[in-house]
This record gives sequence, C-alpha cells and structure tokens, in this order.
Amino acid sequence: MDLGIAGRKAILCASSRGLGRACAESLAREGVHLTLNGRDPDALKATAGELEAAYPVEVAHVAGDIAEESTRDALLACCPEPDILVNNNGGPPPGRFQNWDRDAWIAALDANMLAPVLMIRAVLDGMVERQFGRIINITSAMVKTPLSPMGLSTGARTGLTSVVKAISRDVARANVTLNNLLPERIDTDRQRGMAELRAQLGGVSVEQAYDEMKASIAAGRLGRPEELGDACAFLCSAQAGFISGQNLQLDGGSYAGLI
Repeated sequence: MDLGIAGRKAILCASSRGLGRACAESLAREGVHLTLNGRDPDALKATAGELEAAYPVEVAHVAGDIAEESTRDALLACCPEPDILVNNNGGPPPGRFQNWDRDAWIAALDANMLAPVLMIRAVLDGMVERQFGRIINITSAMVKTPLSPMGLSTGARTGLTSVVKAISRDVARANVTLNNLLPERIDTDRQRGMAELRAQLGGVSVEQAYDEMKASIAAGRLGRPEELGDACAFLCSAQAGFISGQNLQLDGGSYAGLI
C-alpha cells in the first residue's frame, strides 16, 4: 500500500535507537524526509547515515535532550514546517512511590508530558494552515493499565494523553490528527534493562526474566520494534485522516479491558 506521504517532512524525537528509530525507518521507507534527534551524538550520526544510505530521503539530525528548550528550538529551526511529528522520550525508571520527591515528579513531567506538549504547540498552527498534519506520541501501555512501580511514567503520560485528546477535536477539520501508540514489552534496549533489573531483584537469570516477560504476553513473545514503526507510519498516512484522538495498544493482545 502506498501511504501517500512520500516527500513529506517529519521531526522524530528520541529517534537514534529503539522505538523512535523504528518509526524513522518505517517513514523513510515511505519516502518521508527526516529530522532525527537523540542525546548521544555518535549514535545519532550513525543512525542518520544508515537511513540516508538505505532510502532516497534527506536525513538531518539534532543532538540534545528533547526536554530542553534549546533542543526543541534547534529541531524546529532545522525543520520549520514539519508535516509529521513523532514525540518520544525515554521514561523514568521504575521505583517506589514513597521515594519520589517533587524533583522526581517535575523531571518526569518535563520529559514525558511538557516536552511533547510544547513540540505540539510549536507545530500545530502550521499544520492547520497547510491542511495536513500527523502527530504521534509514543507513550506506554501503563497509561491504561497503571502499575505503582511505573507511577512517574504513567502520571506524566496520562496527562499528555488527556491534552492530546482535547486538542484532537479542535483540529480534525483541518486534516490534522493526533494519536498515541501504547507499547508493552517491545524488544528494545529499555526492555533489556527491565529484564536485568528483574534478574537483580528477583534472583533469576536475565534469560529467565525474559521468559517471564514473554509468558505475560498473550502472543507469547515480545513485540518487534518494526511492528510499532509500521503502525506509526500508517497513522501518519493519507489514509488515516479519519483516525484521531486514539490510543493504539501494541501489546500482543494482552490488555483485558474493552476500551
């Protein structure tokens, strides 16, 4: 299927590796020109080079933490009229509610709610004026099934989800859509870190921790990053203009609820 977005321009936050990179590759395959972002300049440069070599698209990159205003300004200077925005950022580590002070909460909100909200604010009017826009936020399955160890993440990302839902109704007439991807147990470096933490705390091997994770998923396996990337690309497509304000779970069928 031709997704109808060849020649469009996209900003992808936190896209040098993991889920962000998977989205970048899926969009590049569709002919979308990319502006990538990441905190590790070497990894970012390598990813940009690999994607530009593999696909006939332009790939720019801006190093820095997306939670910092200077990084957001640099991204927007590099790509001032994006057609697509993919918001992504690493989540805070798991922990205990009683250990999280005000600084911990503010850091989580800055990284996982305010940074994407401010990126949306910066690009939204232009998308409305041009009558095309696709905004994707990579959040977490914890938005719909919160667990206390992930409280910092779910608190910030649920706030983002609420803001996005409200905005989506205001701009739908302009062919601007806002949707969220809710991954669970995708095979990335972050998942590896979670397995190592489980092994350390539970007295099991990393391989056993992975087996436990797989057993918790209805599909009996971890998700693949490219599966999320391709879902992102479809939600960015011309064909997806009637889908907005939605939360798409990528969890191998594990969520037990109806909505």
